Amino acid sequence: MAAANFSYKKVAFCVTAALISCVLNVFFLEKLISAEKNSSNLITASGFLLIAIDGLIFTSKFFTVKPIVPLRHNALLVFIFFLSNLGNNLAFKYHIPMTLHMIFKSGSLMSSLLLGALLLKRKYTITKYVSVVTITIGIILCTYASSEQAPSETAAVTNIKYKEFIIGLSLLLFTLFASSYMGVLQERLAARFGKHPRESLFYNHALPLPFFLFLHKDLAEQISIFNSSEPMEVPLIGVMVPYLWLLLACNAFFQYLCINFVFQLTTECTSLTVTLVITIRKFLSLLISVFYFGNRFTVLHWIGAGCVFGGSAMFTELHNLLLSRKKKD
Repeated sequence: MAAANFSYKKVAFCVTAALISCVLNVFFLEKLISAEKNSSNLITASGFLLIAIDGLIFTSKFFTVKPIVPLRHNALLVFIFFLSNLGNNLAFKYHIPMTLHMIFKSGSLMSSLLLGALLLKRKYTITKYVSVVTITIGIILCTYASSEQAPSETAAVTNIKYKEFIIGLSLLLFTLFASSYMGVLQERLAARFGKHPRESLFYNHALPLPFFLFLHKDLAEQISIFNSSEPMEVPLIGVMVPYLWLLLACNAFFQYLCINFVFQLTTECTSLTVTLVITIRKFLSLLISVFYFGNRFTVLHWIGAGCVFGGSAMFTELHNLLLSRKKKD
């Protein structure tokens, strides 16, 4: 009884910690993008560096632990992971609102099904195809609603923004399918070498670090902007730090916690629980983006978001899983 109680407390802690850390990660990301929309490369680099340092110490133990999956088999996966993360954050530079960004990322089930059918020759039920069509309709509705001209903008400004919006949209589409293709590659590696998530997490973040050298001019410019931002006192410590660096530190820290708590969640809970937590996190982040940050979100956006979240629930058969769990209880 005590062991069961301990397990329940551990799961409850992981769920709560994952929700809080992941929501705060997105919150500070939006604060940072709102303050400096051209900071995407520095955000990506800082996230990669922090997780790589953690993996260097605790996973590879300063490269004394030999990787189970040979590095040559990880090359394509690592390159796509780098491009996907870079494009994901770069999209903000091209007038992609955070709300549309969240909804696009929620559409990963659609791209996963398409690539699963095409590359892995998988067969899916009619329900899953219907759910994917529902998700696609939701994304199209939200994209259309986000592309509409704001009442205060002139035609010339709107034309420039629309062209940049198309670039941002293309980046989101690329990252959506790139992430799903990564899933295909990971499945193939897991079938051959077994699952090693901690090792994969480390090498996926550590090996791409040299690629950031190609972005050194942009990173140097962003660092200069961050250095010149208004100083702000860090709570409890009392040290003055440039505001943008403080936001970046908070974003990277909560991203690190989010990844680790979600990882713990996958080891402690069923896939149902993990799916529920991720869905709730996305919905909470969406609400914060709309009501706290005041992002434009029309009735069409809400209908589209409903289609995306509803289609995702249909795809994962949450209703049937919840009913079966209730019967067991």
